[in-house]
Amino acid sequence: MPPDAGRAAEKVARQSYGKLIAFLAARSRDVPAAEDALSEALASALRVWPERGVPGNPEAWLLVAARRNLMQAARHRTVEANAQTTISVAFEEAEERMNAAGNAVFPDERLKLLFACTHPAIDSSVHTALMLQTVLGIEARTIARTFVVSPETMSQRLVRAKVKIRDAGIPFAIPPRPALPGRLAAVLSAIYAAYGLGWDGLDGEEERHSLAGEAIWLGRALLTVLPDEPEAIGLLSLMLHCEARRSTRRGDSGRYVPLDEQDTVAWNAIMMDEADALLRKAGSFDRFGPFQCQAAIQSVHAARRLSGTTDWQALTTLYAALVMTKPTLGAHVSQAAVIGRAFSATAGLERLDKLDPRDIASYQPYWAVRAFLLTEAGDDTAAADAYMTAIGLSDSPAVRDFLTGRLKEARQAISGTA
Repeated sequence: MPPDAGRAAEKVARQSYGKLIAFLAARSRDVPAAEDALSEALASALRVWPERGVPGNPEAWLLVAARRNLMQAARHRTVEANAQTTISVAFEEAEERMNAAGNAVFPDERLKLLFACTHPAIDSSVHTALMLQTVLGIEARTIARTFVVSPETMSQRLVRAKVKIRDAGIPFAIPPRPALPGRLAAVLSAIYAAYGLGWDGLDGEEERHSLAGEAIWLGRALLTVLPDEPEAIGLLSLMLHCEARRSTRRGDSGRYVPLDEQDTVAWNAIMMDEADALLRKAGSFDRFGPFQCQAAIQSVHAARRLSGTTDWQALTTLYAALVMTKPTLGAHVSQAAVIGRAFSATAGLERLDKLDPRDIASYQPYWAVRAFLLTEAGDDTAAADAYMTAIGLSDSPAVRDFLTGRLKEARQAISGTA
């Protein structure tokens, strides 16, 4: 196979998977069937493109091929005649548009699919995982690792949820205003979870960078239909603040650089200004929520590029608000870290000691923060043990190398060597 054909298929699969699935599923009302049809279309592309060349619009080619696969599969199933007719007409119209012009584009239905995945008929515990897979094409294995369950368990949950969408006839639409608040919270959480996966996967993985970009696109798209939702505005502000620092998170040879050591001159000031403007807009609605709070935290860090210092007191106030509105384990650990910087390492450690041992046993950020605070408190022996645990729990080679360096310093302090 010519490498160009293989790369083209992989690129369109990575960049357009969710858009294609959403378009197909919104018309067939069957997410599993849409996934099967697209999978077959991708397999066909790998067979056909090396012989005939990569089409001018690979995305349109895949859509037409997947549509045909869906129709063929439907003919082998017992379906209501009216439903079959509706599906046929929808896809005939889609194919006509695709064939009318080589550069044709089709509507992006991902927001509708996002809301379908958060319908009250679906177990709320699977909302985020379902959106990560169907809208962004993330593998069940990766999602399972994020949610700390087995791949088999996650796959079963996702299959059940997709079947529920089909069998319950869940609509693919932005919900009416009265039903929006509960559904919107789940959509925002899923978008941020997708950004988090892209943010964490920075060890030379191009697709992870793309995933973060897709999450930001979804955040912007959401604002086009819900411009007056302060938490949606806050989420976009939060993602932009984080993205503005992306290039400074790695130094020479991919070395991990912690936030307080990053070169603020290299931060994307234009992106940070947009993020701050969004945050001010969100604040004008007088409905404060956790995404606005997290964006405000990032804004305080961003202000270091102007003042040269970090306002740790302001951060303690914001983290106090965050743990009240959204008391996640990550929020509690970050709060302890900030308290350790604003007041004393001992105060931060006391806050960490209040967390449930069962929750933090395998939570890597807890051990990294604990190791740092123990070092600041002068307990290098305990710090070395905490660093060892943090290293063992880290998935990132760059972060492991960074923590290994800190561990070496702790051991040198124990032995009294420079």
